[in-house]
Amino acid sequence: MATSTTTPPPQAPVKAARRKLPLILAALVVLALAAGAAWFFLLKEPAAEPEPVEGTVVAVEPVSINLANGSYLRLAIALQLTEETTEDPDTSEAIDLAITTFSGREVDQLSDPAARDALQQELTDQVISTYPGEVMDVYYTEFVTQ
Repeated sequence: MATSTTTPPPQAPVKAARRKLPLILAALVVLALAAGAAWFFLLKEPAAEPEPVEGTVVAVEPVSINLANGSYLRLAIALQLTEETTEDPDTSEAIDLAITTFSGREVDQLSDPAARDALQQELTDQVISTYPGEVMDVYYTEFVTQ
């Protein structure tokens, strides 16, 4: 007696692959969309904000600041406002920041141009963050130590 074995027709694996094809294509589309969203939200460079345009300059009243060893600093600053700033800001916070930045320093430290410039930059950064969108720079108008 001869037994015959039946082998599945060769088309059966092709039918199974055809059923998986839409699932594979859908997965690729979802993966492509996820990659695009990740690039857009995470990797894309933010647009640069336009530089503010210079407006008026407001002079701040001079102030005497106590330094180390009984010395003092007579400091006056001016605030470079942005063009959008229509009213002169209250400068009391800028004066307070200047006093905090320079109080207790040594005269020798303030005599060094590099240290003085670094302190001016520190003060400028603090004033700009205190007056966002209003002040864009700080200038010394008087700087006398004794």
